[in-house]
Parts: sequence; C-alpha cells; structure tokens
Amino acid sequence: MKRFRRHGHESQRDKHKQDLYQFNKTVEHGFPHQPSALGFSPSLQLLAIGTRSGAIKLYGAPGVEFMGLHDENAAVTQVHFLPNQVELVTLLDDNSLHMWTLRAHNSMSELLEIGRFTLSGPPGAPPSVTRVTAVLAHSSGELLLLGTEGGHVFVVEVPGFRELEENNISVEDVQNRIPEDYVGRRNLECVETLHENPLNPRQVLIGYSRGLMVLWDLDRQRPIQHFLGTQQLESVWWMEDGENILSSHSDGSYCQWTVTGEDPQTEPEKQEMPYGSFPCKAISKVIQLPSKQGPPFLIFSGGMPRASYGDRHCISVIHSKTHEALDFTSRIIDFFVIREGVNHRGEPSALVVLVEEELIVVDLQTEGWPVIQTPYLVPLHCSAITCSHHVSSIPLKLWERVQAAGAQQNTHYSKKPWPINGGQNLAPDPPQRDLLLTGHEDGTVRFWDASGVCLYPMYKLSTAGVFLTDADPNDNMNQGSEGEWPPFRKVGCFDPYSDDPRLGIQKIHLCKYSGYLTVAGTAGQILVLELNDEAAEQTVEATVVDLLQGQEGFRWKGQARLDVREEPVLFPPGFQPFALVQCQPPAVVTAIALHSEWKLVAFGTSHGFGFYDYHQRNNILVKCTLNPSDQMALEGPLSRVKSIKKSLRQSFRRIRRSRVSMRKHHTNNAAKVHITLHNSELLRVLQEINLAPVQRKIEARSSDDSFTGLVRTLYFADTFVSDSSHSTPSLWAGTNGGAVFAYVLRVPSLERRAEDPVVAHAAKEIQLMHRAPVVGLVVLDGKGAPLPEPLEVAHDLARSPEMHGSHHLLVVSEEQFKLFTLPKVSSKSKLKLTAVDGSRVRRVGVAWFGSRTDEQLESSLVVLTNQGELHVISLPSIKMMVHYPCIRREDVSGIASCVFTKYGQGFYLISPSEFERFSLSTRWVVEPHCLVEAPLQMRPKNPSSPVHRDQPDGVPTEHRCVCSCVIVQKPLFPSCC
Repeated sequence: MKRFRRHGHESQRDKHKQDLYQFNKTVEHGFPHQPSALGFSPSLQLLAIGTRSGAIKLYGAPGVEFMGLHDENAAVTQVHFLPNQVELVTLLDDNSLHMWTLRAHNSMSELLEIGRFTLSGPPGAPPSVTRVTAVLAHSSGELLLLGTEGGHVFVVEVPGFRELEENNISVEDVQNRIPEDYVGRRNLECVETLHENPLNPRQVLIGYSRGLMVLWDLDRQRPIQHFLGTQQLESVWWMEDGENILSSHSDGSYCQWTVTGEDPQTEPEKQEMPYGSFPCKAISKVIQLPSKQGPPFLIFSGGMPRASYGDRHCISVIHSKTHEALDFTSRIIDFFVIREGVNHRGEPSALVVLVEEELIVVDLQTEGWPVIQTPYLVPLHCSAITCSHHVSSIPLKLWERVQAAGAQQNTHYSKKPWPINGGQNLAPDPPQRDLLLTGHEDGTVRFWDASGVCLYPMYKLSTAGVFLTDADPNDNMNQGSEGEWPPFRKVGCFDPYSDDPRLGIQKIHLCKYSGYLTVAGTAGQILVLELNDEAAEQTVEATVVDLLQGQEGFRWKGQARLDVREEPVLFPPGFQPFALVQCQPPAVVTAIALHSEWKLVAFGTSHGFGFYDYHQRNNILVKCTLNPSDQMALEGPLSRVKSIKKSLRQSFRRIRRSRVSMRKHHTNNAAKVHITLHNSELLRVLQEINLAPVQRKIEARSSDDSFTGLVRTLYFADTFVSDSSHSTPSLWAGTNGGAVFAYVLRVPSLERRAEDPVVAHAAKEIQLMHRAPVVGLVVLDGKGAPLPEPLEVAHDLARSPEMHGSHHLLVVSEEQFKLFTLPKVSSKSKLKLTAVDGSRVRRVGVAWFGSRTDEQLESSLVVLTNQGELHVISLPSIKMMVHYPCIRREDVSGIASCVFTKYGQGFYLISPSEFERFSLSTRWVVEPHCLVEAPLQMRPKNPSSPVHRDQPDGVPTEHRCVCSCVIVQKPLFPSCC
C-alpha cells in the first residue's frame, strides 16, 4: 500500500525546523595564519592584516571586525588605506591591485571588494616593467602611485583604476637628470619606496633599491633633487619638518639627508651604524618621530650584528637615554606607531608590531615600555593547541574568581586602554558568560572569555610545576642581562617549544558549580584541581593505577611517566592541584568524566579505565579493556616500533572489505597496490586508502583490530541499572571495539562521605554487533530529556530528571545511534548514519535549541562526521532533523578539533592559530555587528553635496572635494587638499 504524505504536517514540521535551526559561520577567533602585510588608518583607527592565503582582516575597537577574501589564491603583499576615507587597496603577489570599501548596509558596515586592476604596460615590455614593488596612496585620496621592479612609477586614478599615462614617471626621465658616472656605476633597479612630502603633497620621494633617491615634482613633471646613496636602500622616512629624510640600508646603517633643492646631494648629513662597525643585517624599516619629552623617538627593525645575533628578530627603540632592542620570537612582518592628537600628529603613544605569530603593542608613554594586552588577535597557539573544552553559562561568582586570578598574573601589562578604537560595536551584550578552555602542548590550560566576538584571555593554568622537567622555574624571558649589548628584551608570548611533550594536555573537564577542574595529559597523568583565591604551598601525592592489573606477557614500549616533585610547590592563586592519578602504562588519556557531586573522576586510556575518589584520595576500580592482540596499544605514542606483518594484514583486510562496495565506482583504486613496493611506501599507500572517506557498508569489524580496548567515552548517570524501581549512581564506559561497560556505584550519604568507601561492581555489558567505536553515551529520563549536569538541579538551573517511566540509554557509535531501554538494556530503536557514503561520527554533543519567539527549549543531538557535515538529531525519537556542510572533509585536524557548546554553537581550528565559530541555532548567534563611518573631515558640510558616491565597479566619476563650504572642480593636485 502506498503511503501518502500529510502535507499540512510536513509543512508544519519544516516551519518548526526553520524556527529552531540555522547554520552560520559567524566569526574567526585568534591570530591570522601566515600574515603577510600590515596596514593602518589613523583617521579610521582601523588595523588591517593581509595573509598568504589571500584573506584581508580589519580590526578596530573590541568587537569591530571585518573579513574579506580575494578570489585569487595569492598572498597579500601590501595593504594601504586611502587617507581619510573608508577605502583601502591591497596588492597581491600575482601583481593585481584590489579596491575595498566599508559600505553601510542595514545600519551596519560590510567589507566589499569594489574593483581590481593590473598594470598592462607597453606591448612587448618585460614583466619587470609592470611588476609593482611600492605603492603610495596619495593624500588627495584619489591617486595611487605605483613603483615597479623596472624602475618606473605609474600614476593611477581611484576608485576607477584609470591609468594617467601623461603623469607616469619613467626610469629614463630619472636617469637623464643624474650624473653619468653615477648611472654608469649602478643600475637604479626597482622602486623600493615612495613617500609624499608631509608639507607639500605635490612632491614625492622615489627611492631605488641601489641607493638613489629622487625628489620629484608631480605638477611640473621633473626632479627637484637627487640623493646619491651608495648602499642598497631598504626604507625611507620623511620627517615632519619636510626638510630631513632618513634612509636605512642593507649594511645595518641609516642616513640623514637634508632637502635643500641643491642638486645633487652626494653625501648624507649624518650616517649611523647603531650596533657597531662589524657586519650587520639590514635595517629594513626606520621611523623617527618628535617628542615633547625631549629627543625624538628613533625606531627601526633589524640592524643586528650578523655573526652574533643574525637570527634575532628585533625592533630597536631609542628615546633620550633609553635604548631597548625588543626581541620577538618570530619574524617581523611590519610595524607602525600610533600617535596622540586629533590629527594623529602628537606624542608617540604605542608601537604596534605584527610578527609572524602574534601582534604586540608596546606602550611608549609608560616607564619601562610595557606591553598592552590585546583584546583580539591573541595567539591561541602560543603553545600548540592539543584539546578544547567549552563551558556555557558560568555562574558570576566563579567568573569573578577566575577573572581575579588572571588579573594577578597580568600585573606586568600596561594599564593603558587599547589604543586602536575605530568603529562602533553595535552587538548586544552577550546573554551569558561562556568559557573556552584550551589545553596546550606545554602543559598549560588557558581560559578564554568566549561570550562575544572577541576571544579574550582571562587566566592561564600551568601544570608543569607539579612535575620534574628540564624547565627552569626562575627563567624570566622578559629580562635581559644588565649591561648586555645590544640591550635585548624578550617580548611576546609565542613559544612553540615544549620542555617535555609528555606535559601535553589531552582532556579537560570543568564543573562550573563546584569550581573543581580535572585535566589529563599525554603521559597518563590526571590532575584534580580546585579554585583557591590565595597562593598555597603544598605537595601533590600521586596515586599510581595499574590498568594492566598485573597481566603477564605485556611490555610497555612507550614513554616513561613524569616524575612528581616530592618537595612542596608554591601554587599561585587560581586552580591548584591537590590530587594526581598516574596511569600505568603511562599512555595518553583518551577520556575523562568528572562528577563533582559524588566527588569522583573517571579516566580511560588505550588499556582500560578506572575511577578515583578525590574526596578520600583513593582509587576505587580498575578495568583492563586491552585485547591480547592489541600490541600497538602497548607501543605508546612515542614508539616507532611496529609490527609490519600485523599492519599489512590489517590494511589488506580493510581493502578487501572496501573493494566490494567500491567496485562499481572505483574498480582500479585499491586493486592496483603492487606487492613489489618497499614496506614503508606500501604502508603509506595503505594508510592513505584507509584514512580517505570511501564508500562502504556498515559491517562487523574484527575483534583483533588494533586499539579495540581504547576507551573513547565515559559517563556518570543516576539511573535504573539493576531494577526499574530504584535508581542508582552508575558509570558507563564505551570502547573503540564497540563495547559498553556499566558499573553500579554505592556512594555514601553526605554525612558518611568522608568515612565510608565508594563501592562499585559490574552490572551490564553491551557488545555492538558491528563493533564500531562508541563515541558517545547519553541517558534520557522518563520524558526523553538528557540527564542534567552534576549539581545543576541543586543550583536551580535545571529541573529534576523525570524518574517515573522508563529511562533510555543512547549509544552513539561511529556508524549508528541506538536506543536501549533501561534497566533491561533491550534495543528499542536505531538510526544508521549512512549505508553507502562512508560517513562516520567524529564528534557528538547534546545541545538545547529554541526559537527567537518561544522560551521553550528542545534538546537535540549535534553530530560532526568525518565528511565535515553537521547533523542535528531529535531526542528521544532519534530522527534526522537537518544537516549542513561545515568543514572540508580533507581537513582532518579541523574535524578532530571541533567542540560543541550547550546551546548549538561550535568551534573548530581552521589553522593552528584560528578558531572558526559557527552556530546551528536561530536564537544563539555570536557575530560582529559594527559600523565604521567616514572621518569628520571628509564628511560634506552641505548634506546635498555628498563626497562619497555609489557607482558601478570601475566607472570613473567626477572628483570633488569640500573646501570650507564651497564645492569646486578638483584639479589633479589641488592646493586645498
């Protein structure tokens, strides 16, 4: 019999989905990966960063963020804001120029590309003639001067990108006016820099890489003065008086020249080699700014003695008697100085430095030149991120205590406010306080305020002090030796090196109600910590847990465990460890669960699981899940010993399974693996085939596959395990081999909790027929809702679970969702993720969804697959509601790093230093809402005569400016501008 759809019901269901679910990628947190260019607009107070992947990102006041992406897959090499306008120009390494604007739409600004341009050059000319090396955005706001590799300067009108050929400056025009013996000794080569006279916009200084500088009159189309430098030119700075020019050179020197009009000038007025006469590296950029507080600020990058400090990345700041060489931990991209005053020509206020791995802002007005903490662009990857954990709706008391602990750590930062404050943040205040905790390779856990657009650092916890490592606790990177020359000072927090990789954090769980935190690491260590507002000196005793339970015939080939410090350790205010569980063998901890009401922590590795009573400081139970054939589980993460025979056998077994379903579409893919390949190459090919998403059916896996005993998930629940009339505390564990173990716990009453032991005994065991890894376990109450978190009901933040009616256990494996009734553990229903397309569950979480208009919330299961797709599955009916593509399936690290929030959002790494934030909810969306307006001096005083005009891309318009209240036709270089 045919089934007819009830259209009314279907449309109502679709409307319900639209009310609850909507997928958006909302904002990118962190530091841009591989930055390649820096720009700044003093009038807009906006910072721009271009990257090697072609992204352009703008930042202003906290919460003011914009992002654009060039269609071309090319690196951004230069970024230039048009003076006093809301436009900017980018140059890519494919030699294309792009115009961007901040255009208002629905009372918010958006970054739009409005034009692109590539110099054409005369027919038959070599590429160097039009290869752009220097860009000057003229103060008129309507011209670009483009210096090229061939030595020519082209003049282009913007925003229409129309080349003004009659105003171009050819290399021949320059060479004809300088002494023959100078030209004969050297080619001019490329245009290295273009600078406008700060007092006369009609005069432009052209600097050529071989050392020549030419002062050019744009109106009369002729040179005014030549400066005959002999060293390779790196950069030029025109001082504010308009009479003096600084040039920096490849030999580590800088020179001062005087603009006299007398031609030519063969020798500089002054030449300095800041770091001695020994061979030095180039000074790539130099700036000199006047100061009311005595001598000017001289700031330059590079210039270090080549033999001794050629590998240092330094910017030197010299003012009066103070001289510091700021020593950065990664390559310097660019820098600029922010100045005070309405016209941004006052005292130097802050030095902004973009290096390859972080943005650093130095306060130039406070003694000691401390660093100003950044509200965005913080390097999430100061040590490599190894795991993440999100906690929603933090109670105010805990939030303030974490904030206070972090404030005590940050006393070395400047107290000055963030100096880049352009634009208006129109986003509403976050409805709740959220934390994102990131674990790092160096054993630190960093707490980030994830409530809004800015991912702001709050507090850093270090676990290294508990253990004996090679780190020197007295090592202060921020202090140089007294009398050292050059006078180095370490700045920045990026540190890619770990003292001991065993310190790496693998799992984190924070209870927001009790303030207990547990972190687990790479060498089998599990620390339990509590929040303390005062510093405390204490020892941390380790409880060693043998997960092999003395089984014979097993020998651990991996890393040794970390040695615990026996002497007391002084822990600063914040989270302080008071209990340590050390798994033996010391393998990576793969799962943890914390129940702060029962004061229990469960942990699992590739060998088994156990749980620990941190109230009485003793271990309760250990269960070995190791299969006798799991030899790879004994080798450990740092071992390179492999059973080639076993690996080959497993790989060929997987190929045989996949060939059946792949034959129709990929008949020659796996079958053409030749046995004549060397073992290492064969293994590489087989691993690639095994890791790629392939079409296959869900089928049983062999019990002797590697790592079947690896514990993937742990879950505490108060539910019906033994009988249907009495609920009891329980622990559930799921393994990589499709097994689920359930233990009943007897937790003493609160009055007897300190004396009576917690007792556990095995109650249930489930073996999934297809043996797929169990990645999630959830118990649903009598109304089909997930059980609340520990202490959530006690704090009146959730209703008590429904204990009348049957509870259900939802087992999420890589391939399907299966619902069991409790306590009988009989199968009730199931949902297969897929039958043919090879999808596997990689991440799973419970989230609450609600519409914008209705206060009612619904719980659903959020799932991420190895294909990078997001699925929302209803509870308790386990029906597929919606699915969206999110992450490229080739992005294995992005998929592995994904973490879900309690309210339908998520984070995943799009690079080692950036989180992409997304939302599946219509109600909870965190994204920038900001407005950037044109500077006041560019706004028309007569509203009927707007300066800014909307036009099609590339269409030239009549150029006008506002002089007092009179609108006049604008010449090429008007005196009024």
